[in-house]
Amino acid sequence: MQAENTRKPKGLNGAEIARVSELVNYQDGSIVSREIVKKPTGNVTIFAFDEGQGLSEHTAPFDALVHVFEGEAEVSIAGKPNHLQGGDMILIPAQQPHSLKALKPFKMILTMIRS
Repeated sequence: MQAENTRKPKGLNGAEIARVSELVNYQDGSIVSREIVKKPTGNVTIFAFDEGQGLSEHTAPFDALVHVFEGEAEVSIAGKPNHLQGGDMILIPAQQPHSLKALKPFKMILTMIRS
């Protein structure tokens, strides 16, 4: 007898509607992520950040589009802080140092485009 696999699928099924706010859940004191598209040309990942959580300053070799769809975050790019709320998005250019911090619990979609 095989054990039933109760894990959610990592990506999305094609041509099916998904409620973005339900694809990832908040976890106390943590950052939760779920990669929903992984292709040679880029990735799409959904994140849920608990309040006060963040990513320290780093760079990426590709442009990254951050779309905050719930909550509030500060996204600093090249030392300039940007306050984003649900419905806002910002493009982080390749090779620019950037960091993220949850001002309130927030969820975002990160789209990385490879050149």
